[in-house]
Amino acid sequence: MKNSKSFHSLAVHAGGNLSKHQGAISTPIFNASTFAFPDAEKGSAIHEGEIPGYFYSRINNPTQEVLESAMAELESGEAAIAFSSGMAAISGALLTYLKPGDHLVAPESIYASTSGLLEYLTSLGMEVTLVDATNSENYKQAIQDNTKVFYLESPANPTLKLCDIRGVSSIANKARINTLLDNTFATPYNQTPIEFGVDAVVHSMTKYIGGHADILGGVLIGSKGLVEKCRWSINKLFGGVPSPLTCWLALRGIKTLALRMEKHNSNALAIAEFLESHPKVKKVHYPGLTSHPQHELAKKQMRGFGGMIAFEVGGVREGRQLVNNVKLCTLAVSLGDVSTLIQHSASMTHASVPKELRTRAGITDGLIRLSVGIEDADDIIEDLDRALSKVH
Repeated sequence: MKNSKSFHSLAVHAGGNLSKHQGAISTPIFNASTFAFPDAEKGSAIHEGEIPGYFYSRINNPTQEVLESAMAELESGEAAIAFSSGMAAISGALLTYLKPGDHLVAPESIYASTSGLLEYLTSLGMEVTLVDATNSENYKQAIQDNTKVFYLESPANPTLKLCDIRGVSSIANKARINTLLDNTFATPYNQTPIEFGVDAVVHSMTKYIGGHADILGGVLIGSKGLVEKCRWSINKLFGGVPSPLTCWLALRGIKTLALRMEKHNSNALAIAEFLESHPKVKKVHYPGLTSHPQHELAKKQMRGFGGMIAFEVGGVREGRQLVNNVKLCTLAVSLGDVSTLIQHSASMTHASVPKELRTRAGITDGLIRLSVGIEDADDIIEDLDRALSKVH
């Protein structure tokens, strides 16, 4: 259900309930593994999930509960469950949805670790079909009798390709197939997929939600039924839970998410326009540019175009020359930090992906992924311009 508050107000107050924590404005860190029961009867009911309460932080924790409530509000979902990393959230969601013999459809252009997870799922007896997700009909054509999940990543990592969220969700709903979307690149500030018909959303909170490169965390948002099934099965048995401190840091990050995303968005657009005009840049992938083949779709389903840019400078040699000569930008993997991070995808995050598959997904040998920070845009542009002058 869409929240009536502006995102700026929602981000500051999401998940908050001052009466529950003795009026503490900052959510307390409940650094406890175990909680006492008032009596055996209530202890049994809490332990079985029949009534609210806490007994062991592998299942739930008061600090974690506030974070989950906040993320559910931001994403217009019924409920949420936090994890120790983005991959824990993705694997937790997929293993809740799927069993051996089930079939999943996913994009060709996708985060490398997610690609590796999908390959691993096939070893567990599940089937995976990869499609060009820029065309919704490809999802429809891939449907089998055993198809249980459409997986989406929009914008995609690192190519910035988009899925037509409403289009894919409509196909899935008619076929009674679950839809799961990784919204890490966009963030709920720029895009709320559940409002376009998606069943569930995952995030690596390591990225924009935390925002300061100091946590590892993930979250799944969806129906209460899905979340509780995941909590009491995959989460309980696999144990990929976040620490209370991680949850507190993620909550602190959420409070400034709107402010940070405004700057990420405006900086990225200015830098994408600069890169598009630079003679040593062969191509720029950014949905905010009118030259992006899915720019009109981006305008329909995104409120802002995000802080991620991909651009091409030639081959491996040129890509490495560029990233080796930046000064203000930081050569590092990951994204969503307040600092600008740059990487050469083919030799870093996607080095484990066979070249044939990289090429098919649009990850060329000279593709650079830029996570634009909140520094002054002119300073970032000056740094990139200087580094590009050394590319030959």
